[in-house]
Amino acid sequence: MGSALGALTVLSAGLAPGAAADDVQSQQWYLTAMKADEMWKVSTGKGVKVAVIDSGVNAGTPSLKGQVLADEVPKSVSYHVTQDYDGHGTSMAELIAGTGAGGGLKGLAPGAKIVPYRIAFKGLKSPAEKKNTPSAAEAIRAAADTDAKIISMSFGGPYFDPDDEAAIKYAQSKGKLMFSSVGNEAETKNSIGYPAGYPFVVGVAAADKTGKVGKFSEHGNYVDLAAPGLDVPTWCDATFTSYCPGVGTSMSTAITSASAALVWSAHPDWTANQVLGSLIDTAGRDWPKNEPSNYLGYGLIRPRKVLENTGIDPGPAKTDPLSYENGTGVTGASPSATASTASQPPKTTTGDRTSAAGSSAESSGGTPWGPLAGAAAVLVVAGGAFAVIRSRRRA
Repeated sequence: MGSALGALTVLSAGLAPGAAADDVQSQQWYLTAMKADEMWKVSTGKGVKVAVIDSGVNAGTPSLKGQVLADEVPKSVSYHVTQDYDGHGTSMAELIAGTGAGGGLKGLAPGAKIVPYRIAFKGLKSPAEKKNTPSAAEAIRAAADTDAKIISMSFGGPYFDPDDEAAIKYAQSKGKLMFSSVGNEAETKNSIGYPAGYPFVVGVAAADKTGKVGKFSEHGNYVDLAAPGLDVPTWCDATFTSYCPGVGTSMSTAITSASAALVWSAHPDWTANQVLGSLIDTAGRDWPKNEPSNYLGYGLIRPRKVLENTGIDPGPAKTDPLSYENGTGVTGASPSATASTASQPPKTTTGDRTSAAGSSAESSGGTPWGPLAGAAAVLVVAGGAFAVIRSRRRA
């Protein structure tokens, strides 16, 4: 129990003023942009369990009542899992699987269930609490031994930990699909963030309503996908009295985890590789798939593009969509990267695009998050399309 976890931080930031719970759903702009109502006619995430490794999950909020499976957490790591000392873990759980009851957050996958894991961040002050709280590696290994299909990790730090990496590899061997925040310090340090930088972890960047990466969202060749992460409401704090609009790769990670839950629920026989591969292949982008962006990876997450195509071919079950990166390691951007370089791509490098706003989705009359207009625009995934070799992206 307890290791160097004090160095880890949650990767979101709330912005005052707070919003009453009865109007918070009106602030969830991405549900409309991603056409959630139409997706829910096909899949709500039912039957999929998402392990949320965070500051704990308050199972008593109106939106999470009946959604949190605390009894399924292995006893070795079950210390105070439903006592959220920060409010962050509860927010992530609601973004994934909240029912919206009582005017609370509506999750993108409201039919999914949350299995909560509580680890120590900088906000955990009590020495006794720190001593009894499991490490990230312990929580990941424990989650890997359960039937949770997805492990969502909205936290990170700049330090490589061999125990964490070994736990990640163990979870991958158990068929888990793992998502993590890439970090929020692009305007200052922009160091490689972990666990996003470990092999087999899908690094998620944050983008705004127009499909442009947030200036804070860290970049490097470990960025794999992007999801809404600006002006996304979360609980203001651990009092759970009001919501605040916020920014961060934490929120984009939770929304991507929920997207995977929608797809896996609709295709329960798919492997983690196939779920991820389908999300990569249908992501919104205006650059070649074999030249992923350092800022937005393969593009904006669009689960509806998978759900709407009943004949979609997810490719080989055992082919890793991130095989090149996972086999060769990752790099971050230059330590001297500034806000200006983070906000605009080098003009000569397609792989460094920071915006998908000019994608075919938007040019066809929709939003960069929504589907293409018309049946002819449905993207059919070719067999074997996920045996993609990732080209090395410029750091």
